[in-house]
Amino acid sequence: MSLLTVWSDADATTPLIQTSDPEVIGRELAGVGVSYRRFDTRDDVPLDAGQEEVLAAYSDLVDGLVAEHGYTLIDVAQLHLSEESPDSVKDTAAGARLKFLSEHTHDEEEIRFFSHGSGVFYLHIGDRVMGMLCTAGDLLSVPALTTHWFDMGTMPDFTAIRFFRTDDGWVGTFTGSDIAERFPTHDELAEVASHA
Repeated sequence: MSLLTVWSDADATTPLIQTSDPEVIGRELAGVGVSYRRFDTRDDVPLDAGQEEVLAAYSDLVDGLVAEHGYTLIDVAQLHLSEESPDSVKDTAAGARLKFLSEHTHDEEEIRFFSHGSGVFYLHIGDRVMGMLCTAGDLLSVPALTTHWFDMGTMPDFTAIRFFRTDDGWVGTFTGSDIAERFPTHDELAEVASHA
């Protein structure tokens, strides 16, 4: 279940807002220029599907967004770890998680459609931090230059289609802040969502 949590950036212990209501989520995010939409997902796409298979399965959604916004590069980011995953794969995933946990910005908007699993986008806007736990079916569009970070959890399990306007793909400018260390993790927010 998707979950939006909003805190003061000075107090990560007391949420100002915490909701799984899609209408409230959409309204709160729209208030800071972030687009949030929900789409149906398919249950006939295996977890080990390659990029081409995932994009083909969601071709209507992809083609519609490309026509609407003019994206030029579309790819698929995915990690599916389990306790049985080799240590080398776990180590690679842990390194990737640390990179995205560092607060950063992008020169272009960041658009993700989660077709499976979950991940949390933390948006640091003004004096607030908004933690958006995205789950399967969520499409999130974060405006360019929005300060944020992303947590895929300690055992990443997600498939996300990414949309870019340039062929450079994912390019981040890191702020050097350690703010991400002070806020609840993906795993903690996923636990809250599971009881909502």
